[in-house]
Amino acid sequence: MHFPSRWLRYCFFMLLAPLLLAGCDWASKPLPRNQQPLVIGHAGSGFFAPINPFNPLPPSSFASLKKALARGADGVEVDVQLSQDSVLMLYHDQTLESMTNGKGCVYETLAADMQKLEYRGGWFYDLWHDERPITLHYLLDSLSRRPTLPYLHFDLHETNVCNAEQPLAKAPALARALGRLLKQYNWPPERLLVLTINQSSLAGLRQALPGVPLGLEITDDFENQLQAAKAEKVQAIIVRKDLITPERTAQAHAAGLQVVTFGGRASGTVQRLIDCRPDAIEVDNVPTMLSLLRRD
Repeated sequence: MHFPSRWLRYCFFMLLAPLLLAGCDWASKPLPRNQQPLVIGHAGSGFFAPINPFNPLPPSSFASLKKALARGADGVEVDVQLSQDSVLMLYHDQTLESMTNGKGCVYETLAADMQKLEYRGGWFYDLWHDERPITLHYLLDSLSRRPTLPYLHFDLHETNVCNAEQPLAKAPALARALGRLLKQYNWPPERLLVLTINQSSLAGLRQALPGVPLGLEITDDFENQLQAAKAEKVQAIIVRKDLITPERTAQAHAAGLQVVTFGGRASGTVQRLIDCRPDAIEVDNVPTMLSLLRRD
């Protein structure tokens, strides 16, 4: 008896389809809670975005951080820089003119002057907020009153682009200031992670922040930078979303390192990051990640 080839293909697909669907139907088999990655709001609620989700709030602004936690995030990632008078400020970009009505760099500006600046994301976004840069002290003072302390990831922006000759000159002072402030608030080390992209900063951070987990950001050349993280004996690596894979997560875990990745707004991207099985995702879309984890 002769069967047309398309009929054979149809029969083969019908036999195989249940297996394929079972393997893809992640929603029917969510990860157990103890295996789920932490949901960390990236710069709070992400960055200025018109859709998916609509977010008019500046990154690392107080409203953005509060919104992420109110939506159910386990914690937030914040961008930390040092003012001219050695106050820890929350600000993402390298220059003030990119996101505020000021000019220059955080490192060249007094904290009091910085707090008077107004965030500027464009006229449409600015209709929805009235935010100004805040100090890390202000954030910790507010969060310390919560019944459960959130996880905090500090992304250290150590480079002062206004000092072309010595852009990292104030990195040691930044580390010392962060150490003093965290000691003042006695934040549990297991709910902290301090991130740097500069391998040269790790020795100073380790001295200024004894017992606080440190993470090295990997931006390219995963294999070599993974070896550097192992040699430096940091506790975590922070991997760009386009570099992370399940295999690389497994490599890092085998070396005793935690894995953090960041980004993700669209549900497909967030699901891919979840499937890479990191320990935490600094996500731009907190509600979507919580929904995919069945925690909404």
